Amino acid sequence: MKVGRVLLLFLILMGSVILFGSRGVLDNRRLDQKLSDLRKSNEELSVKNDALKKEILLLRNDMRYIEKVARDELGMVKSNDRVYRRVE
Repeated sequence: MKVGRVLLLFLILMGSVILFGSRGVLDNRRLDQKLSDLRKSNEELSVKNDALKKEILLLRNDMRYIEKVARDELGMVKSNDRVYRRVE
């Protein structure tokens, strides 16, 4: 009888360590989820990085793109352009 209780107590203790321990099943699942989130974030940053590399190449080499950026983002105009302003 006493051996059975000790064995049962031992099994309950080991089961709780396996489930809730620092390297247990629940911790492993949490770390897997975190790894998955980090991989997804890494992929998103990689795509953004590639887009920025393409934009850098365009800004270094493509005069039409440079002009488009200057007109759209900086509000620049050529000397022979007519500028219309709407006054309310």
